[in-house]
Amino acid sequence: MTNEEKMLAGKIYNSGDPNLQEKMRRAHRLCKIYSDTFDDERAKRQDLIDKLVPEHGKNTFFQGPVFFDYGINTKIGDNFYANYNLTVLDTCPVVLGNNEFFGPNVTLATPLHGLLYTDRNTQVINSQEVTLEYGKPLTIEDNCWLGSNVVVNGGVTIGAGSVIGSGSVVTRDIPTGVLAVGNPCRVVRKLTLADQIKLKKELW
Repeated sequence: MTNEEKMLAGKIYNSGDPNLQEKMRRAHRLCKIYSDTFDDERAKRQDLIDKLVPEHGKNTFFQGPVFFDYGINTKIGDNFYANYNLTVLDTCPVVLGNNEFFGPNVTLATPLHGLLYTDRNTQVINSQEVTLEYGKPLTIEDNCWLGSNVVVNGGVTIGAGSVIGSGSVVTRDIPTGVLAVGNPCRVVRKLTLADQIKLKKELW
């Protein structure tokens, strides 16, 4: 498998792969150009959206500024609205349904890293410097509203018609048709050598 194939499959990959770096640079350039446009430059904005996120439906609107890692790994349905500072880290597939409504500063983050710094730091493997990473896909079904400053982690599915309150950090699946709020962050346990990424056989 190529590093891109591994990345999209949620396996360990080298994020410094030249092919991936070039695709990221392209997306980052498009994001910067889009973020420098004005609301009434509709034709220019539409052209940039078409290039940045080719798989989108009708009536896609980003207030801007906007940031995507790749763009090409995100799929958006019809009638999508995002207020300013939308961030989509789409190292794994991100699927957004129809009639989505996002407040300011929403972050969708699929990348994951080893919990131990020795796994996060740049390593030398076969005489080559590599930065190991993996991720999990993310899905937001039709007709959802995400309030301002919501963070959705990789591996999560938010069910159709649900509302996520401002400032929420979504780390687990949300069922359909509910109001969900809050930040679940809390101390669970100490980190140990058992957290080494090399022991997670399902990721390799």
